[in-house]
Amino acid sequence: MAIDPNPVGQKTGTGADTYLGRAVVDARLATPDEVQACLAKQKKLAAAGTPMQLSEILVRAGIVTASQIKRIGSPADDSMSQSLQQIPGFQIMQKIGAGAMASVYKAKQLSLDRIVAIKILPKRLSEDPEFVKRFNAEGRAAAKLNHNNIVQAIDVGEYAGYHYFVMEFVDGQTVYDDLTRKKVYDEKTALDLIIQIARALEHSHEKGFIHRDVKPKNIMITKDGTAKLADMGLARQADDAEAAAAEKGRAFGTPYYISPEQVRGVGDVDFRADIYSLGATLYHMVTGKVPFEGPTPAAIMQKHLKEPLIPPDHLNPKLSTGLAEVTERMMAKDRDKRYANTHDLLTDLERVSRGEAPLQAREKYDDSVLENLASGQEAEFDGQNYAGYAQNMPGRSGGSVNSGLLVGVIIEGVIILILLLILILG
Repeated sequence: MAIDPNPVGQKTGTGADTYLGRAVVDARLATPDEVQACLAKQKKLAAAGTPMQLSEILVRAGIVTASQIKRIGSPADDSMSQSLQQIPGFQIMQKIGAGAMASVYKAKQLSLDRIVAIKILPKRLSEDPEFVKRFNAEGRAAAKLNHNNIVQAIDVGEYAGYHYFVMEFVDGQTVYDDLTRKKVYDEKTALDLIIQIARALEHSHEKGFIHRDVKPKNIMITKDGTAKLADMGLARQADDAEAAAAEKGRAFGTPYYISPEQVRGVGDVDFRADIYSLGATLYHMVTGKVPFEGPTPAAIMQKHLKEPLIPPDHLNPKLSTGLAEVTERMMAKDRDKRYANTHDLLTDLERVSRGEAPLQAREKYDDSVLENLASGQEAEFDGQNYAGYAQNMPGRSGGSVNSGLLVGVIIEGVIILILLLILILG
């Protein structure tokens, strides 16, 4: 199981440098600051009329060796791309990414004269029936989904011993790319993107598919701001009892964003696991930090199981109480305390985006009181009801609405005490 590294990396000017910059950081051969310094050096050299490839600058600076660069591979001389130049109907252009299971290439679909992305399983995995089965399952899952916020599947096939999956090419970047630049999303932008992905998940869930690997790397953003959910590599049909039984006891997902039930390897993982991972992604976007950190994947996953979540508005005081409450509800360790479905989640996300109080996240509280408070009207206050609400939100710092109610209770109590003292002393 692969783990995303800490937010690192930097996008560069050319396709080859973009890939190389990410690759050396992901391989822990260089830090983001070292890559950034080399990019600045590259820019100065270009301005002076002596352009130099990023790989050469990294080697000359003593950050990596020539053999390490060769092992990582550059899009310009990638052996796989060379051997796949003759995939019928497609022209491979350049490598644009790589993951634990496959590499992704930018290509042209000749019949329609359009740019696409092709995910290719390496030869060593193409010879493994289990990996091939999972790879083909990704293609089949993606083909059954048709939504503007999901990367579209186009074709699957096999050529020269390589299995490939053709999909929509997204001209943009991922949320992960922004986080590598230490960007913290403002609440409005984060909500806009998360709502789009929640709609994608709602569609996926309605079709019976659980994504199981929602994370910043799998959220792509087009230049016009459209968010698209990518990579159905771990997707599974919710009612696939055979797959559930085969996977029982095994943790599938990415440690920084994995749900507690996925950590436990339970067989009946359902749609609420995606809600948890989307909440962890939202948390990272608005705080700049992953929910839990640790020296190893196992340590991180144990924290998902046992360690209390620091409320996101404790790390970023600019966040509204509503967004913090929704995020905490999404990330409840007990899945029965999360949103029951993606539709309910969307209701709260959309309310918070309009500046309204979330209702589902406060279901133990009297919704009419919240509605009246939001509109500035007076409402009858039930102290017992508030106590129940406060108990349902452990660790909350309290926002403007909660604090106001609590102060009101205290003032009322003080007034009653004063009146009693006057009666007794009088």
